[in-house]
Amino acid sequence: MNITITERAEILTQALPYIKQYAGKTVVIKYGGNAMINEELKNAVMEDMVLLNTVGIKLVLVHGGGPEINAMLDKTGKESKFVGGLRYTDEETMDIVQMVLAGKVNKALVQQITENGGRAIGLCGLDGGMLTATRHTEPDLGFVGDITRVDVTLLRNCLENDTIPVVATVAGGADGERFNINADIAAAEIAAALGAEKLVLMTDVQGLLRDKDDPSSLISTVQVSEVPRLKKEGVLSGGMIPKIECCVEAVRRGVRRTHIIDGRIPHSILIEMLTDEGIGTMFL
Repeated sequence: MNITITERAEILTQALPYIKQYAGKTVVIKYGGNAMINEELKNAVMEDMVLLNTVGIKLVLVHGGGPEINAMLDKTGKESKFVGGLRYTDEETMDIVQMVLAGKVNKALVQQITENGGRAIGLCGLDGGMLTATRHTEPDLGFVGDITRVDVTLLRNCLENDTIPVVATVAGGADGERFNINADIAAAEIAAALGAEKLVLMTDVQGLLRDKDDPSSLISTVQVSEVPRLKKEGVLSGGMIPKIECCVEAVRRGVRRTHIIDGRIPHSILIEMLTDEGIGTMFL
């Protein structure tokens, strides 16, 4: 469908109030799912990041990399062990996690932002003592950690210099231990520590559906006080529960708005942040 010049102008006019609203504010984006695998979607995300940063919005990109980790484990012949459906991370696997997340995936994202005209720096939770964690114990998943401290000094330095920090979720612990951290949790912790305006979790679902089998039942806005009732009613289930818990915790700790959006839609970040309609589910 061709867009006329007038329609283009109307789109830009609609975006202006949101640009003014978010200029100088911090937004943390957790990047994962299909948007990390599909090259077209990946480039759209990087374009969105550069555009938002160019108009004065301070961005932190927190990423996962599960498919890349799985591919490397397969290449090395490392057999995966699971506990209750969750991957157990032994020391050898942790080495691979750090190599893939903080190395290959992190630096590729930095390069792609740069190629789109932005400025980014690749970091992981070990840099500047950004993320400190202890071993997750129930269940014991090996070197999977729970965050105990977030130091945002390095992140603030980047943001003050209009640089997008790209963060791989590897944390440090006692006696040189390193831990693999769930990217949703890390993004929520970082957003709270920064006092971010928004936390955006990119996923492979539309958002929160009242009926998981009915795409038209999307719940656009949820008050955090409603979450226990929705859980009791069975609206919250499966993999959505930990994501929603991250959103709720971030709001309770001072993040003004949190969002679960469909990263399978090109430019979903721009649609969420710079249009009246928005996308996905917002928690406040």
